[in-house]
Amino acid sequence: MRWGMPWPGVELAHRCEDAGAEAFCAGEFADTGAYVTASEMAHTTTRASSGPGIAYAFARSPFVHAAAVRHLNKIAPGRIFLGLGAGTARMNRDWFGVDSSHPARRMAELVTCIRTFLDAQDYQKISFSGDFYSIDADIRAPVMGPIDVPILLGAFNIHMIRTVGAVADGILGHGLFTDRWWDEVVGPQLRIGAERAGRDPAGLLRWGWVITAIDNENPQRAVEEAKRQIGFYLTVKTYDALVDLHGWQDEVAAIRAEFRDGNPRNLGDHVTDEMLNAMAVCGDFDQAQDMLAARRCLPDLGFVSPPGFLVSPRRRHHYGTQIAELFPTMGALL
Repeated sequence: MRWGMPWPGVELAHRCEDAGAEAFCAGEFADTGAYVTASEMAHTTTRASSGPGIAYAFARSPFVHAAAVRHLNKIAPGRIFLGLGAGTARMNRDWFGVDSSHPARRMAELVTCIRTFLDAQDYQKISFSGDFYSIDADIRAPVMGPIDVPILLGAFNIHMIRTVGAVADGILGHGLFTDRWWDEVVGPQLRIGAERAGRDPAGLLRWGWVITAIDNENPQRAVEEAKRQIGFYLTVKTYDALVDLHGWQDEVAAIRAEFRDGNPRNLGDHVTDEMLNAMAVCGDFDQAQDMLAARRCLPDLGFVSPPGFLVSPRRRHHYGTQIAELFPTMGALL
């Protein structure tokens, strides 16, 4: 597994890049824009790839996505990727004020439209007509020219994974993805989507997040915070198919009851060691090495992500420094 990180800030990013980090990604929320952060990454790194990971797909038009990607590629040529995610129906309706019905089909059209803009030559008319997007752009300015920017999708359900196989360059897997989920669900569904579209699934990128809390000084706290992060993710019913695959229904029911009626700090109490080993890398250096060695299906490029739920920015920075210090020595395992 090659490794990168969610954007840790300029100073720590330089340490991580020197330690071998190959990519940085940027998420977004109500106070953070993925493209704004991606611009900071592109300006202040020298070798690593940078990009949204993920940006909310339907909150922006294909033109806006493509223009932002072109702008980033001028700053860091050849080092930009684009990661898109559909978001939930409620977020799209209530937060963004946009329609997100038929998300897999809509995403397929969006990716196709973005790539049409990115492949365009100067003065070439850009046209697309679909069920969700209609483009007729006659951009009379010498600012185009094809650029090669990988487009990855944050995909969980089988329909979106097949969409990755059909139209995208790869998948950006969630931190909850286990070996079994990569092996028994992601791989087969990518293959189905690719083969239906006449594409070779072997060429698809398999990137993903890896929940990572390494602390040689306080390994037990690292384990507890990794478990709490897993618990927080599993409060979302979207991931029930993964839960069902592993037979973790009782544990997740307890997690959701705790989140609803108890203390969120106790969510990790209901995450078993089996669940932890399947979804995280944590503890001290030796334990983290053992957990990495036991995984069969890590992503090809893993964004090692410190826990964020009820974890202070200073604590997350500490995890980042441990990653920068310890991951270079894990090279033989990775």
